[in-house]
Amino acid sequence: MLGLMMNMPLMISNLIKHADAYHGDAEIVSRLPEGGIHRYTYHDAHRRSRQLANALNGLGVKMGDRIGTLAWNTHRHFEIYFGVSGIGAVCHTINPRLFPEQIAYIINHAEDDYIFFDITFTALIEALVPHCPHIKGWVALCGHGHLPKSDKIPNLMAYDDLVNSHSDIYEWPEFDENTASSLCYTSGTTGNPKGVLYSHRSTLLHAYAAALPDGLNLSARDSVLPVVPMFHVNAWGLPYSVALTGAKFVMPGAGLDGASLYELFEQEKVTLSAGVPTIWLGLLQHLQANKLRLSTVRTLVIGGSAAPPAMIRTFDEQYGITVLHAWGMTEMSPLGTANTFKLKHLGLSAADRDKIRVKQGRPLYGVQMKIVDGEGKSLPHDGKAFGDLLVRGPWITRSYFKSTDGSPLVDSWFPTGDVATIDEDGYMQITDRSKDVIKSGGEWISSIDIENLAVAHPAVMEAAVIGVVHPKWDERPLLLIIKKKDMNVTREEMLEFMSGKIAKWWMPDDVVFVDSLPHTATGKLLKTKLREDFQNYKLPTA
Repeated sequence: MLGLMMNMPLMISNLIKHADAYHGDAEIVSRLPEGGIHRYTYHDAHRRSRQLANALNGLGVKMGDRIGTLAWNTHRHFEIYFGVSGIGAVCHTINPRLFPEQIAYIINHAEDDYIFFDITFTALIEALVPHCPHIKGWVALCGHGHLPKSDKIPNLMAYDDLVNSHSDIYEWPEFDENTASSLCYTSGTTGNPKGVLYSHRSTLLHAYAAALPDGLNLSARDSVLPVVPMFHVNAWGLPYSVALTGAKFVMPGAGLDGASLYELFEQEKVTLSAGVPTIWLGLLQHLQANKLRLSTVRTLVIGGSAAPPAMIRTFDEQYGITVLHAWGMTEMSPLGTANTFKLKHLGLSAADRDKIRVKQGRPLYGVQMKIVDGEGKSLPHDGKAFGDLLVRGPWITRSYFKSTDGSPLVDSWFPTGDVATIDEDGYMQITDRSKDVIKSGGEWISSIDIENLAVAHPAVMEAAVIGVVHPKWDERPLLLIIKKKDMNVTREEMLEFMSGKIAKWWMPDDVVFVDSLPHTATGKLLKTKLREDFQNYKLPTA
């Protein structure tokens, strides 16, 4: 027997329709790449998205066609999210921080028909054009007055001209909710990037879960600023969740430095923001250097890599801001866990609460996870056993786009590549990437734990730990450090600072001070490059 409920498909277009109908006057604010601040409402965004839908139909875009973007967080990019997916086409966000060769590969692999780009990327587009001959047209996200004067970009159009030349009378079609909606490629630290193809159903379910109180806790009373770019896993789903809840949406464009973010936070009364740790480090330094405070921000969501405990404590104790640790990956849409307390934790001491806050958090409803040993045997959730982390759920990929390698799933579970523990309350903590874990004398050492300890030193700006070949122990940890400006610390002082805070056999065998550390296009430490650079490094204990 089946239920007697209406069978209405989950459509991305229904999000913007809902936002218009019930939060139509809520503001959407953007810092524009061409300069200035643009502000309008969900009502305006819906109207412009319908105009874009008509424009795309006029260009011959059909269901399933891929439309690429190389763009910052702005109102125009927001309109593309809904206008493209709403007609049944696929919104393909491309990370401009990747190498040009990788971007060309991604565009060609996705078989994009049109590319929409911010004018700050004009030189990049000119370099890409010869390598992407199948692109039917290039659309600059600007008005006619800012259209790049380039004879190297064929079929170049101004976005505002394209949109404004079409009617806003448009009825969003309904189709199977499992229809592809958007496409994101992994950062490709090894091999070519892989495409993750989301559906309308998976996107709506993810938006619901992300907005929950034990998720990101979003509502119509919030002013949300995603520092995480819309080309990085759809800004962690925030463009969809804000439309679902009617929150004010503030987009920083390309201004991601501490001063620019502080200005928008205060001007637009931002309550919640989200980004990777390096962004919050820059904001923290700006606040401290200028003796500033954030008057409305209550939550900073940190993902992409582990948040240093020292940073979490500083925001909490000095600024009264909650750092919400979250974890996920492109293959998970991306949100998998968020770190919020349970009722029984509220009476704990600050020290005991800190032990919980440094973990990546509990799974949202819809995400299942387990840890297994090298033979695939499930390990206990006791907070001590650690193994390979596997996940499954309705917004987690089952296969990569156009993959010839078969499904990555293992017995219906997706292997994340992370090594983790899970405690009795379900809190998961990443101890390392499986490819980054240091294997010393048959035992595993967590590079993340050592890095978090190192950055707690007041003179350390950033730290990385890699395994270096050792004749007796196979591998031993090498600590690489960037010192803060005008501050100093020696190798001996660093090791003394760490002594007694981690197991003795986890202590780094050496400390090297560097001017910079390599990062991926999404801000994660690029340890493959570090291992390559230090492959011949001889430890003093070797």
